[in-house]
Amino acid sequence: MERKVRVIPFQVIEQAEKVNEIPRGVEMIQAPKIWDRTKGKGITVAILDTGCDIAHPDLKKRIIGGRNFTGDDSGNLDLYKDYNGHGTHVAGTIAAIQNNTGVVGVAPEANLLIIKVLDKNGSGQYEWIINGIYYAIEQKVDIISMSLGGPEDVPELHEAIQKAVANNILVICAAGNEGDGNDSTDEFGYPASYNEVISIGAIDLERRSSNFSNSNNEVDLVAPGEKILSTYLNGTYATLSGTSMATPHVSGAMALIKVLANESFERNLTGPELYAQLIKRTVPLGNSPKMEGNGLVYLTVMDQLSEIFDQQFAAKVLSV
Repeated sequence: MERKVRVIPFQVIEQAEKVNEIPRGVEMIQAPKIWDRTKGKGITVAILDTGCDIAHPDLKKRIIGGRNFTGDDSGNLDLYKDYNGHGTHVAGTIAAIQNNTGVVGVAPEANLLIIKVLDKNGSGQYEWIINGIYYAIEQKVDIISMSLGGPEDVPELHEAIQKAVANNILVICAAGNEGDGNDSTDEFGYPASYNEVISIGAIDLERRSSNFSNSNNEVDLVAPGEKILSTYLNGTYATLSGTSMATPHVSGAMALIKVLANESFERNLTGPELYAQLIKRTVPLGNSPKMEGNGLVYLTVMDQLSEIFDQQFAAKVLSV
């Protein structure tokens, strides 16, 4: 019996032919307030998913290539078309371009490498995922984003992820949607539960923990994952929910953070150093660490803390 991995279960709320807005999730993590400093240019994010609508007007300028490891299109390596919609939606949240129409992603100038490891049904063999990870390593990507998972701890998958991390690639995964809203019960999915990856839980647009979001001690942080508007099949748009939708918010945020941090330190930071920079840019929401990890990714928190410090220092000087 073949072991399978699937897209993290998600819900399609509605579809639309045309939209023109910055999605609320992108606004919520403060991405637009970073764009005057960086939009992620020079960073490559590999999306391991169901492929992508490579002709979508919001995405086609961001896609630098791809590979198909599934059985779709008779296994043609060069055809990584999305027949499902999941991968296209994830891609838009990461890097949909800023073109005064459609939607805008968190890092609208980041490059996207589309690695199709799930078929039209949203299902994939572990071998496909593993091959996709090794391909991403060969292509020297900066970030791997995986909104997929399964219940099995497969040593070969873990080994591939360890190899990616050893190559200074940040691996960001959806925590899973098997949660029951109770932090006293643990729900583990893989690869998100491997310690080497950055595991992402979901909250709604009012900053409440999503009941479906897996809770466990490997969750690193949370991002918006309910009623998320992004790109969809055939040049359209859709609103979806799931930890699958939270994950690309963090993948895009990490692209912005990598540019900012490397410029600030005037060197290329290591994976652990970049992880620390990400965690510095989170705010606690008052939930259990098993539900939210370190809290919500919030890209301007360092700027706000600096501003508060400056105000307090100025007040102290004036009072002398």
